[in-house]
Amino acid sequence: MKKLANKVAVVTGGNSGIGLSTAILFAEQGANVAITGRNPISLDRAVEAIGHGAVGIVSDVSDVNNITKAYEKVSEVFGKIDVLVVNAGVNHAGPLADYTEEQFDQISDINFKGAFFSVQRALPYLNDGASIILTSSAVNEKGFSNGAAYSATKAAVRSLARSFSTELMDRNIRVNVLSPGAIDTPFFGRGGASQEEVDGTKEYMASIIPAKRLGTVEEVAEGFLYLASDASKYMVGSELVMDGGVKTL
Repeated sequence: MKKLANKVAVVTGGNSGIGLSTAILFAEQGANVAITGRNPISLDRAVEAIGHGAVGIVSDVSDVNNITKAYEKVSEVFGKIDVLVVNAGVNHAGPLADYTEEQFDQISDINFKGAFFSVQRALPYLNDGASIILTSSAVNEKGFSNGAAYSATKAAVRSLARSFSTELMDRNIRVNVLSPGAIDTPFFGRGGASQEEVDGTKEYMASIIPAKRLGTVEEVAEGFLYLASDASKYMVGSELVMDGGVKTL
């Protein structure tokens, strides 16, 4: 039996990488899937890859009005939501001395504010008993050079899951977190890095991970499926870490 049969699932940032792999797996497991993203071209490609009648909605989570409109569209097409994966995120790495206010505002608006209001604005569109999964990161408890702002936003997301779970307990809505480590995604190539630089970064990351490799998007998608399904129904405000052992260091 399919684990998400007849469920309605929304994946923000579902047009590439971890979000896309998760959306594909959810659809294979019987869910009616809607994804959001900022790039209409990549959204169209993602919807084609997902298949199963998936819907793509252009939406920027840093704009609260965009978030509400996306849920309205999902409601029109599929009805109320059973699974919400809050996955949209960005990273701007840079040294503390040179980090700009513009960089800080964008990373905060998408990773933290976007996550907060993606859940808040979903409330009228969620079924009681729904599962909400927030994408954090293994760096939410680690300190890395040039990553202060990103790590702080992901620590904030981890905190949100605890507070949201308490507030939504009366509706039997559970909120959990999935924290990936270094995963082999197109994320590494963003920002104009050359292929040589991307390969060098991946090699370095693999060398400092106890598992000695990067994770795959398919592996992380399985984690999201677990948190989305009834298999994890006793997990509330908890964190599933998939980082190859980084947090053990």
